[in-house]
Amino acid sequence: MTPVFAHGNLRLYLLKLLEEHPRNGYEIIQALSERFGGTYSPSAGTVYPRLAKLADDGLIVKNSDGHKNVYEITDAGRDELERRSDELDAIEDEVSDSVRRLADEVRTGVTDAMRSLRAELAAAAREAKTRAQDEPVATPREPDARTESRVAVYEIENAVSEFRRELRSDLRKAVAAGKVVDDELVTMARAELARVRELLRPR
Repeated sequence: MTPVFAHGNLRLYLLKLLEEHPRNGYEIIQALSERFGGTYSPSAGTVYPRLAKLADDGLIVKNSDGHKNVYEITDAGRDELERRSDELDAIEDEVSDSVRRLADEVRTGVTDAMRSLRAELAAAAREAKTRAQDEPVATPREPDARTESRVAVYEIENAVSEFRRELRSDLRKAVAAGKVVDDELVTMARAELARVRELLRPR
């Protein structure tokens, strides 16, 4: 993923978060992650040195609240935000574009996975049919049909189970990487699965 913040921009955005209200370090990291829909979650090693520099520059102050340090913007920090308001607007726009791109990537991945599942189901059905045709006919037609169906069901269930494991792993990796999994994606996934089920309905 392309870095969300260019040089110096994270520092400016930290000031923006503290302008809203004082926060401790953990709350700042959570606010950043939530603000960007999970597509960006900075490490403590990224945030705390910048907070320390902001404090050294007099733009924020650090106050002790029990076992936590709470950071609060100063008047000088507010003046900095006022002077650089255009830069802050540009950062917000860039992050919104990044969130949309990542959401599109996840949707494309799910669509490709659904297409792969349909292909696997069709291939399993063809393989089961070929296998049944190659076997010697030793029983009446009706038992052969039932056997063929049982083989097909077995193959399909295996394909679905394997797909489910892989999709679950892919989704977890996507979320861990900061990609967006939203209601639109869930709706699309359900629609694709419903289309797969149509392949199994009697014609």
